[in-house]
Amino acid sequence: MKKYFKLLRVKHYIKNILVLLPIIFSKNLLNTNKLIPAILGMLSFCLCCSAVYIFNDIRDIEKDKKHPTKRERPIASGSVSINRALIIGICLIILSLLFVLAIYIRFNINIYASIGYLFLYFILNIAYSFGLKNKPIIDIVILVSGFVIRVLFGGIVVQVDISSWLYLTIISISFYLGLGKRRNELVKHNQKETRNVLKYYTKDFLDKNMYVCMTLSIVFYALWAMNTNNLMLWSIPIVMVIAMKYSLDIEMDDSEGDPVDVILKDKYIILMTLFYVIYTFVVLYLI
Repeated sequence: MKKYFKLLRVKHYIKNILVLLPIIFSKNLLNTNKLIPAILGMLSFCLCCSAVYIFNDIRDIEKDKKHPTKRERPIASGSVSINRALIIGICLIILSLLFVLAIYIRFNINIYASIGYLFLYFILNIAYSFGLKNKPIIDIVILVSGFVIRVLFGGIVVQVDISSWLYLTIISISFYLGLGKRRNELVKHNQKETRNVLKYYTKDFLDKNMYVCMTLSIVFYALWAMNTNNLMLWSIPIVMVIAMKYSLDIEMDDSEGDPVDVILKDKYIILMTLFYVIYTFVVLYLI
């Protein structure tokens, strides 16, 4: 069973919390008519993401076998056959669409937009696997688009509008995380056989743009906070500290810079994020 959890990349489901951002920041978290479709939408996106991971692993099996860590993945290691993985991937796509259909039937959401975002996410990631991951800048843009599509999808399933400042915050944070990932991959595995696009990047380029995006993230978040609630201004230092600690981890750690791995390994980031969540909930829902 463990190999299948690893195949689905269950720990990466943490990224899909972004689907819940629209309901959280629109102050509808306690509204059952919004909460249920938001949860179902997140589950749908989790299944779609797992399917994408499976298809990408099948596509990259030969390169993954040469990678020092990816060679332990179920498909690359041979613990899960390609045929079985393919069947699982197809079933996940079907289940993902069924979740969206259930939301449409019960809550009358925009079925075309919601399926459209899932389809866009799937197609972009397949295109990434089939060659766009070797195109500098474009590879990072596709990584960023995955985060943004999650938020757009979340807004559709709960039928709420999202602040432009919040969108800009998500976009800039996503670039910050994507550049940080490439930075550590370059530092740790500067090898063409594991990721060809690394030959187009330099550490200095990635460092400079990473911190430009971090700065923009804080600025955009501050503008969103000021337009939301005066008490939300006090959350800005919390966000700044989390960003600084994440940057320190990126520069000090020998990981490949995957955001999920960096965050889950740092108990201080987890505690600070928990404190931010509690503070934000109190300000938005209890005061």
